[in-house]
Amino acid sequence: MNTVILLGLVSFFTDISSEMVYPLLPLYLTAGLGAAPAIVGVIEGIAESLASLLKTFSGYTSDRIRRRKPLAILGYGSATVGKLFLYLSTSWSWVLVGRVVDRFGKGIRTAPRDALIADASAIGQLGRSFGLHRALDTLGAVVGITMAYFLFTHYSGDYTRIFLLSIIPGVAGVGLLFLVKEKRNLRGSGKVRFLTGWKRLSPDLKAFLAVVFLFTLGNSSNQFLLLRAHDLGFQPADVILAYLFFNVVYAVSAYPAGRLSDRIGRRTLLVSGYLFYGLVYLGFSMAGSTIHVWGLFAVYGLYSGLTEGVEKALVAELCPVESRATLLGIHASLVGIGLFPASVIGGLLWTFVGPSAPFYFGGAVGILAALGMFLVVPGLKPKACPA
Repeated sequence: MNTVILLGLVSFFTDISSEMVYPLLPLYLTAGLGAAPAIVGVIEGIAESLASLLKTFSGYTSDRIRRRKPLAILGYGSATVGKLFLYLSTSWSWVLVGRVVDRFGKGIRTAPRDALIADASAIGQLGRSFGLHRALDTLGAVVGITMAYFLFTHYSGDYTRIFLLSIIPGVAGVGLLFLVKEKRNLRGSGKVRFLTGWKRLSPDLKAFLAVVFLFTLGNSSNQFLLLRAHDLGFQPADVILAYLFFNVVYAVSAYPAGRLSDRIGRRTLLVSGYLFYGLVYLGFSMAGSTIHVWGLFAVYGLYSGLTEGVEKALVAELCPVESRATLLGIHASLVGIGLFPASVIGGLLWTFVGPSAPFYFGGAVGILAALGMFLVVPGLKPKACPA
């Protein structure tokens, strides 16, 4: 558990860095640089899709070389460098470069880091471990967004100063990562195959990954939620507070959800989380006042707490140990690959149909995915990973 806590602290500082920047980007792009909402969707889609593709590759590489930590260090370091490009940006193309470098880092680090967590955890405590990591990670987001709000209001909307200051906690996170002790002589004697050999995977895992991919097609960037809040009358500083509220709920719910999933299984929490997502997006499509938005951000935080750590724990349970990082990378890739078409579609729907359109679309897909999780993935019963 010491490894899990230390990795949680690494993510804590890294998320302070990232979330000092993230809620400001849609406002910086549209109000500061004059970019259209469609450009916001394209930037996020390209950056997140790159990260998604790299997650599988980095996971496979980690399994092949039986090492996790060097790839994690490269990934966290790259994310910190990406903030420098945001500080230097004078047009949306610079923001694109900064986001690509940042997401390159996320793509490289995610699967090896998640494998480090799984390697350090007992099978019966995977939900607890991933829930604790998500809680610490999201607590960093809470601190980062609070700092973004303070700095944004204190420096009268000086975006670039905030981008520069965000580099400091990123460097601290990379430094802590060097203290992590990697488990050597990993269990598992099977040959590591790219994509792990689809036929060898658990039927439950195959069905689960298919439903996850369906869900991602309606899961556009969170930045559209922030733009929607602004469209409904939130001032820029209030948008930051709303995003902070979402992360507080997420941080509070992630660890209890992980522990609960160890006791009652994963499916109930995942079905509930997907359903909450669908209802939240439908709510954003119909919201008519700022009061509605606060409640919707709270339920959206609950959706994240119920699903993100629980999904990782489930994959770690159902996969062959020798290909654990690869499978965690594939899951992370599927989660993100759909973000490119989802974000582009969201931007186009917003621009050419109206601000409510992307949320009707996302809500429908979320509810359909909840139904799929309930019907298509009947058991989701953990199985001991083969030695």
